[in-house]
This record gives sequence, structure tokens and C-alpha cells, in this order.
Amino acid sequence: MIDNLEYIKVFYYTAKSGSVTGAAALLSISQPAVSQSLKQLEKSLGVPLFSRASRGIRLTPEGQTLYTYVERGYEQMELGVEKVRQMRNLELGEVRIGASDMTLQFYLLPFLEKYHEMYPDIKVFVTNGPTPETLKALAEGRIDFGVVSTPFEASEGVKAIPVKEIEDVFVAGRRFLPYKNRMLDFKELEKLPMIFLENNTSSRSYMDGFLRENGVVLQPEFELATSDMIVQFALRSLGVGCVVREFAREALEAGLLFELRFNKLIPGRSFCVVQGAGASVPVAAARLLELMPGTG
Repeated sequence: MIDNLEYIKVFYYTAKSGSVTGAAALLSISQPAVSQSLKQLEKSLGVPLFSRASRGIRLTPEGQTLYTYVERGYEQMELGVEKVRQMRNLELGEVRIGASDMTLQFYLLPFLEKYHEMYPDIKVFVTNGPTPETLKALAEGRIDFGVVSTPFEASEGVKAIPVKEIEDVFVAGRRFLPYKNRMLDFKELEKLPMIFLENNTSSRSYMDGFLRENGVVLQPEFELATSDMIVQFALRSLGVGCVVREFAREALEAGLLFELRFNKLIPGRSFCVVQGAGASVPVAAARLLELMPGTG
């Protein structure tokens, strides 16, 4: 066991420079302080580490053996310090994010584009999955932060910051034109073929809960993994699709789909950035959050 790592440090710089004077200059301490540290280390080890030479000092066989190991360790420590410096200056590092297709496409993507332009050497890893999977990844420490959609159940250790409002809509194609511009009751959806997301998403849970509150229970004909596919199915008039408006915006503006209207508003919800409450965020991730309004 090493009694004093400071002695090892002095030994390393003395051996590296080849003189007590050189070590004192590198360490910004006095020559007597260097000599004293070396004496204490030799006393602790019970062997001489240096012998005098015509020019300065040289390592004894025991000193050379020690230096071989110490040099390797110091080089690794210096490399580690340099890597940390690079991470601090955003010259190196990584960001780990959890996001769904929806939150990635309609919130995160512009910020990631800007971030990559500013810090091209930072690696960005996005774990793509629905809200429950993102929350689980956050709890297990596999991501630095996540972007999810409400509603969701989060533990006490999660801080959620709303960052963007979203709206759920029902869209349909030409087969359902008789329903266009009509004011409908949600109960009428029970008569129509429906296209929904799969059950393991916050969007599906939200809409199922809202419809139940209004006395409506649906058994969708199609349950799909992505909202993009819901839009594609709706474009082919395979049913009425339930999606966040952004997914269907282009098709709605082009007149390829229309939005069903109801006698009751569907409450809006939000995208939220979720982080571990009180947990430190790596420098690279913190800088990305600073680019996202309201989260830095």
C-alpha cells in the first residue's frame, strides 16, 4: 500500500526530467521539497531509487522497475484528465435520449440538427420507443433524458417539463365523405372501422380513457405500431384513424384526408422532457437541453 501518492508524483517527475531541478520546475515546488519527498519514498520502500550521475541523477534497477509501472499509470491518468477536458469543452462525449417516433419527429429533430452542427464530435444515441419504455430507460439510468407525451405515470424521482402542446384528431378518406362537415357524437365512432395505435402507448391509453368517459368503447379493426402507418391506412379508406394532428397535417392540407368534427372538444395534451429529479446531467446532454426552450 502506498503511504503517500504525492511522493509517487514527485518520483515520476524526477525520473521523467532526469533531475531534482527539473522536477522542482515541473511541479512548481522547491528543490529541497523534491529531495525530501524522494527520501521519504525510499525510506518507505527500503531501497534506493536514484543514484548520482555525471549529469543529474539516474534510476537504480529498483527505481527503473517502479518507474515502468508509475509511468504507465500516470500516462493513463493524464489521458483521463484530457478526455474529461474534451468532454467539458464538448470536443468529446455522448448524449443518450429516449423518444418516440412522434416526439422525435415533431419536437426533437430540429434541436438535434442544430446541436450536431454546433458539436459534430458528440455522439447522439436515441432509444426509440413509446412513453412507458422511455420512462423505464430513465429509471434504469440508460438515458440522460427523454421526451414523452402525456398522459403518463412517473415516479417521484422524475421531473417532467411540458414543452409543446399537441392535439389528437380523427381523420378519414374518401370512403367516409358523408361524415365530412357533420357535427358528430363520439358514440357514432362505434359504428365505424377504426385505426388506432397499439395498446402500449400513452396516446392509445389517453384516447381509450377519454372515450370511456364519454360512454364509448371501441374495438379497432386495425392496431398499428406507428402513427405514420395510421395515416397511410386512412388514405386508403381502410378506416377512421386516430392520430396527433401533426402526422396528418400534409394530407389534411392537400385535401386527401378530412378531420371529423365532434360536439365535444378532445382535451389537448403535451410533449414533456423528463429527467431524473436531482440527478446530474452530463455536460453534453446539458448543452442540448439548453438549446430546447424551457428545459435548460
